[in-house]
Amino acid sequence: FSLPRSNNKISTIMFSTLRTAPGLRHFVGRSSLTSSPRTISSAALTIEHTTDTERYANKPKNEDLQFGVTLSDHMLMIEWNKTNKWSAPKIVPTRDLKINPAASALHYGLEAFEGMKAYKAIPDESLRLFRPDLNMARLQSSMDRLEMHGSSFDSNELLECIKELVRLDKKWVPYGEGYSLYIRPTVIATHPFLGLAAPDSMLLYVITCPVGPYYKSGFNPVRLTADTEFIRAWPGGTGNVKIGGNYGPTMKAAAEANANGYNQVLWLYGDDDSVTEVGAMNVFFFLENAETGRRELVTPPLDRGDILPGVTRRSIVELAQSWGEFDVTERFPTMPEIRNAAKEGRLIEAFGAGTAAVVSPISCIRYQGEDIEIEATGALTQRIWDAITGIQYG
Repeated sequence: FSLPRSNNKISTIMFSTLRTAPGLRHFVGRSSLTSSPRTISSAALTIEHTTDTERYANKPKNEDLQFGVTLSDHMLMIEWNKTNKWSAPKIVPTRDLKINPAASALHYGLEAFEGMKAYKAIPDESLRLFRPDLNMARLQSSMDRLEMHGSSFDSNELLECIKELVRLDKKWVPYGEGYSLYIRPTVIATHPFLGLAAPDSMLLYVITCPVGPYYKSGFNPVRLTADTEFIRAWPGGTGNVKIGGNYGPTMKAAAEANANGYNQVLWLYGDDDSVTEVGAMNVFFFLENAETGRRELVTPPLDRGDILPGVTRRSIVELAQSWGEFDVTERFPTMPEIRNAAKEGRLIEAFGAGTAAVVSPISCIRYQGEDIEIEATGALTQRIWDAITGIQYG
């Protein structure tokens, strides 16, 4: 994989590098704007620096970081309304939100979000983002699915604002393999109306938090159960966008899986028990195809509308295709197929894939009362991990 390096622009192949500013500015770009832009404009970005020194002083040591617990000093906020469109972006000290109790986000789930990370390169500590253009496009797709008007903003302009936020809180980006600054762009409908309608006002905000390795001491393979009455997503639904309403309903199934000794749920759909996703991740199976006899990396396709187009998923597919050593197929594997492959010794590896873990090896799947054992952390899982983290950390 040939990867361009750049100090000032986004790479749309695998990563981008953040230009490290020599100093922090109070106003970014033009200072003579007389009105708010109707679309998102990084040139109108203003920065209010925090005066709170306690937040960073009380930050846990890197080895004690927990996902999503400690927020960094600053956040990005951009408002939208039907009349004036997008307001001037502003970076402010991290604070609680003030929201009307009738806001649509609180009643009807009119909310979309993203998950991405900033990394410090090893060893030069330059700041890097991994394929952020894909996150921006997915956020716009999620907003469009919820009829959140304003989704056609210039995604590069939003990305420039996010990059400035990361630069400002550079000291919050932990150094070391597996460490990163998690970035959570979120859009909520703030329209104070108890009726169900496209919102007249929204808030786009971005918060960040330092996170440590998903696996603190090497890979920790997960045990899954596919024996659940619940369905995560279906054709024509919202499984292909990243909205809060997709995640809350999975909690009961996850709790039942945990109570029965399994880490997560392997989600199925249809009479043939086709595999869709694992937990909140995309899923891959590496096996020997019974018909062709060839080794094949299989992951569910995106054309049915019930699979989230994961950034890590796409990266794995593209990497594996570039290696040219086995077939890479986007199709729906079924649990009977997976069970037969395991019994016949053709199931080589299985793993989940996502931003948080990169890859998560699967060691067991419970299906129809039977535990299907799988070799944990095979060579391909490790190779993919090494390739992607090598790109992320340079």
